[in-house]
Amino acid sequence: MTDEPSPATKVVAAGRRREWTGGIVNTPVWRASTILYDDVAQLRAAAGRDTHHRLFYGRRGTPTQWSLADALTELEPGAEGTFLYPSGVAAIAATLLAILSPGDELLLPDSAYDPTRSLATGLLKRMGITTRFYDPMIGGGIAALIGERTRAIFLESPGSLTFEVQDVPAIVAAAKARGVATVLDNTWATPLLFPAMAHGIDYAVLAGTKYVVGHSDVMLGAVTAAPGRFARLRDTSFQLGQVVSPDDAWLGSRGLRTMALRLKQHGAAALEIARWLETRDEVAQVLHPGLPSCPGHEVWRRDFRGSSGLFSFVLDGGDEASRAALIDALHHFGIGYSWGGFESLALPVDPARYRTVTTPDFAGPLVRLQIGLEEPADLIADLERGLAAFRAARDRG
Repeated sequence: MTDEPSPATKVVAAGRRREWTGGIVNTPVWRASTILYDDVAQLRAAAGRDTHHRLFYGRRGTPTQWSLADALTELEPGAEGTFLYPSGVAAIAATLLAILSPGDELLLPDSAYDPTRSLATGLLKRMGITTRFYDPMIGGGIAALIGERTRAIFLESPGSLTFEVQDVPAIVAAAKARGVATVLDNTWATPLLFPAMAHGIDYAVLAGTKYVVGHSDVMLGAVTAAPGRFARLRDTSFQLGQVVSPDDAWLGSRGLRTMALRLKQHGAAALEIARWLETRDEVAQVLHPGLPSCPGHEVWRRDFRGSSGLFSFVLDGGDEASRAALIDALHHFGIGYSWGGFESLALPVDPARYRTVTTPDFAGPLVRLQIGLEEPADLIADLERGLAAFRAARDRG
């Protein structure tokens, strides 16, 4: 028997220090810009010390932000600290800017989230930082791509459009052998399903907008850093003026308390629906890491504790119009970006538009599904309606 609580227990209790809550269950919302001091001597002393978890100025945070950051750190055993950001993209940008300098090289998976690609080919390129894209399924073969100027390897596992599962331990081993930092976008799994620090990752990024918040009403990002990595991340983030409002941090903390329960429901429902889609003649392939047919499934079985609610499926033939007919016919699925909330979403995705070194070869257009908290049978009936509309439109064409 161990004294270490389970992840599901940690999300309930983490970050709730009594000095911040005063005995209240939830850390109150501390809104502040100016912090007042008793005298000049106290003000001078505050400016000369580490302001981590100390009131100094509103941009450095209050117990409301610190509570959520501490909770996320506790979910990654062995981590040093977490910094919060106003979005997942801001979290990615701050992390890469903390690591990279002009003349450095970044290795980025070809399956990466489009805003991450845009950051690499836009701002980082203007700063004199080069990006080399790599096949997400390269595994330990990435060692051959690490050059003298390589300073960071970015991972996104699984990819958020086509869901390739990367061999994180193999890539981390190659990176550590060359002194290269690793950054993982862990939004799909969260630390509950994939503890990044335990797999050797240096920086674990979350778009907290998704499963941490869980209610589609807050933009939020977070980066949890391994020992020896947090100070530079925090200093860079302070210099960039990054700060999360206490109200948004409070909503993130509220969402976190139910994240383990919600993930179980998202994951179970998504897998049930993915298996049903595999039986349909209108579907050529289902891209869900929990299915043996998905690229990287064996790695997922080895490394992950479960799956979440986001996956894609490939239609058997058809075109943009017939795919739109499917999505437009759905009643329970909204049409919109993001995921991780309580409502189900359907989105047309075109991964070939965002590839550099790999060429996806699919039998038809792709649809990405975010499976929410509705009854799976209702969602299956809705998809059956949509597939009928797709089949009619495809066959007319």
